[in-house]
Amino acid sequence: MTPETVLQLIVMLRRAGVTDKRVLEAMEQVDRARFVPATFRDRAYEDVALPIGAGQTISQPSVVAQMSAALEVGPRDTVLEVGTGSGYHSAVLSKLARRVYTVDRHRSLTREAVATHQALGIPNVTVMTADGSLGWPQQAPFDRILVTAASEDPPGPLLAQLGENGIMVVPVGVSGPVQTLVKVRRTASGFDYDDLGDVRFVPLVQGIEPDVRSGRPGQ
Repeated sequence: MTPETVLQLIVMLRRAGVTDKRVLEAMEQVDRARFVPATFRDRAYEDVALPIGAGQTISQPSVVAQMSAALEVGPRDTVLEVGTGSGYHSAVLSKLARRVYTVDRHRSLTREAVATHQALGIPNVTVMTADGSLGWPQQAPFDRILVTAASEDPPGPLLAQLGENGIMVVPVGVSGPVQTLVKVRRTASGFDYDDLGDVRFVPLVQGIEPDVRSGRPGQ
C-alpha cells in the first residue's frame, strides 16, 4: 500500500463511523490487494465486496472494520472466525488477537488463504477446511467468535464454544435480501443480544465442499 492509499482507507473508515484506534491500525497494516484476484486489484481499496472464487466474496473494508470493532478483541484473546474466504479478515484479526483459528468449507479458498498468510509472514492464524457451522470444538472455548456468513439464528454449536464474557458477531436472517448484524455477549446467566444494523452476507452452509482436484470431500 502507498501512503496515499493508507490515508484514503483511514478517511473512508472514519467516515463509515469506525474510530477504534487498534482496528484502524490493523487495517493499515494489512494490504487488501494481496487477498483479491489479480483482475480486481485495481479496486482493492474501494469500499465494495469483490468476488474471490467459489461463489464467495471478500467483504468491503468498512464492514470488516465495523465487525472487528464490535468484537472488542483484546491482545490476549483467542478468536474463531467462521468463513475464512480469502483470509483477509483473519489477517486483520491477527493484528488484534493472540491467536486466530479460521475455518471454511471451501478447500480452494483455505489453500489460498494459507499461502497468502505465509507469504505475508502472519504466524498466529491457523486455517482448517471443515464445516464452519460446527465451529472448532477442539480449540474451544473462544474469547471471540466472528461469523462471516448468515444463519437464521446464531448457531447453537458456536454459542456453546463461546467462553464466559465472550463476544460473537454474526449476521442473522437468511429469508430476506439483507440480514441483521447481531452482537452476542455470553454472561454468567446466559446471552445478551444487540442489533448492530443491516448487512448482506452469503448464507452459512453446512458440510464441506468437495475438493475439485480430487473429487473427494475436504478435511
